[in-house]
Amino acid sequence: MSEGNGKLKLIDALKECGAVKFGDFTLASGKKSSYYIDIKKASTDPKTLKVIAKEAGRLIKGMDLSAVGGVVLGGVPLATAVSMETDLPLILIRKSEKEYGTGGRFVGDFQEGSKILLLEDVTTSGGSVKDAIVAIREAGAVVDRVITVVDRESGAEKSLSDIGVKLVPLVRASDLI
Repeated sequence: MSEGNGKLKLIDALKECGAVKFGDFTLASGKKSSYYIDIKKASTDPKTLKVIAKEAGRLIKGMDLSAVGGVVLGGVPLATAVSMETDLPLILIRKSEKEYGTGGRFVGDFQEGSKILLLEDVTTSGGSVKDAIVAIREAGAVVDRVITVVDRESGAEKSLSDIGVKLVPLVRASDLI
């Protein structure tokens, strides 16, 4: 599947599953928007999730990676699907330390120097994924790339670039609206 072909297939799949909504919305950042990307609709629809995993897997092919990771909750189905598509181990990143059981912030194993690629559902400012990147780096692993299903083109690319991370959107909001 060529790059353009995969992207068009993904745009169609996102629209078909109802992930693109128009109206008056308040985003997590508090900003108002005339459209909303309900990526949970996409990540809970097996057909769309397969398209996402294939497109992300195509981009990952040939990269030197130890694992793929996702931030709980939105990144979990995405990272799981991409892990299955690429046979790369899976790392899940909690928003905070778990205080019971085995504890910790991470589910899955990685060593110092491991190269982890993060998957994000929608990026706006990049704030939520930056927190995960800091935690992974503090644990000694390397994160220099994040694949997002949809980038809202609202500053995430620059914000992540400022900390040495390349944002790779599968689709940009301008492709959808």
